[in-house]
Amino acid sequence: MTTYPTQDPLAGRTVLILGFARQGRALARWLPTIGARAIASDSRSASQLGVAPAEYPDVDLRLGEQDLSLLDGVDVLCVSGGVPLDLPIVQAAQMRGIPLANDAQFFLERCPAPVFGITGSAGKTTTTALTGEIARAAGFRTWVGGNIGDVLLDELARIRPTDRVVMELSSFQLELMTVSPEYACITNITPNHLDRHGTMENYIRAKAHILLHQDSLKNAVILGRDNAATRDLAGDVLSQLGWFSMAEIVPDGAFLAGERLVLAGISSADGRPHVIGERGDIRLRGDHNVQNVLAACALTGAASIKPDIMIDAIRAFRGVPHRLEVVRVREGVTWVNDSIATAPERVLAALRSYSEPVVLLLGGRDKNLPWEEMLALALQRSRRVIVFGEVAEMVLRLTRTLGAASGVVVQAEGLEQAVRMAADAAQAGDVVLLSPGGTSYDAYVDFAARGAHYRELVGAL
Repeated sequence: MTTYPTQDPLAGRTVLILGFARQGRALARWLPTIGARAIASDSRSASQLGVAPAEYPDVDLRLGEQDLSLLDGVDVLCVSGGVPLDLPIVQAAQMRGIPLANDAQFFLERCPAPVFGITGSAGKTTTTALTGEIARAAGFRTWVGGNIGDVLLDELARIRPTDRVVMELSSFQLELMTVSPEYACITNITPNHLDRHGTMENYIRAKAHILLHQDSLKNAVILGRDNAATRDLAGDVLSQLGWFSMAEIVPDGAFLAGERLVLAGISSADGRPHVIGERGDIRLRGDHNVQNVLAACALTGAASIKPDIMIDAIRAFRGVPHRLEVVRVREGVTWVNDSIATAPERVLAALRSYSEPVVLLLGGRDKNLPWEEMLALALQRSRRVIVFGEVAEMVLRLTRTLGAASGVVVQAEGLEQAVRMAADAAQAGDVVLLSPGGTSYDAYVDFAARGAHYRELVGAL
């Protein structure tokens, strides 16, 4: 008879996993290892999900169904990030008093190593990746994952107390969580995911969960000083508070002084200001990436990592896939993959990163976000705007109201045709920028699949 570790509070309990994609499958692999009974449900069938049931012999798979009877005997309901909380089965669980959790909650409760947790409406992926590189440069065995890369539950058994963990956390994950990482950062909060959260107040409240459960001065929170919504969260901080800013000198954290990157206060080993390096040491385009670098430095500095280590990592860092990623230079035209830009605010940052004429590819599915400011800049900065996907008709309508000249904004049937149209429109010296502004879910499983298809299409020109 198998003996399970009795110290885990989930041992012998029944956990229902709702949503069987990346996070749900990681839970299904992990729960049996700690002696929990796992049931996995998804409205899609095994064939639609591409799942072979034999791969999960210790899990009760109920794919293609979400009957309320699934809740019978369930102790905990695990909701994957893409599952809306207003589903009848989720609401029924709450009415029955069944607690909600997710993979990130379980991981943070059990992780033996210090965790850097990073969230924000924009910049969190780049900040997460650079924070991981700085921790590695400092000599720590480092694990990077969460909302990007690996689901860290898969690695939990291998993580040691002397390691460092860097997690990107989404608002979908955070809104359920009752635990916070030792070191937390909110890069910024701008309108995003309002199709899920309904209001900005709800969205901000979800983000704030990353800091609400800290309770020790050994912990630290880094907030974006230049963003009003993050600045206003300072009163909720229960641990050490630091900032990052391009606009002002801050007493604690990291800031830009002229062209110098500077650490101070809790992010400095001795509390005094120290120069990390120069803005020119950053290999990434755009002011938003200077903000991301400052955030990573303030965060790792709060964990006593030194400036000389940070600058080595900054100089070597080339960014993350699908984020202003140069795919190809062809006949003098630079093709850029910014598929991760799933909100108009991110497209604004991308457009501001280039002085060259732009051929802009917009598309995907809207999240009930404001597009007008971004489209106004796009019309100023773009030789051509090519729209595709579910947002196409909306963008065409909005650009007409903004006075777009005839032929500047055109519609493509999909990404493949959009790339062909961009190749015809672009001239030497231009940048063709896939920065969609919408999610990929109208046509792709995620933004990475969309970006990979773009790479293939551009490579085939």
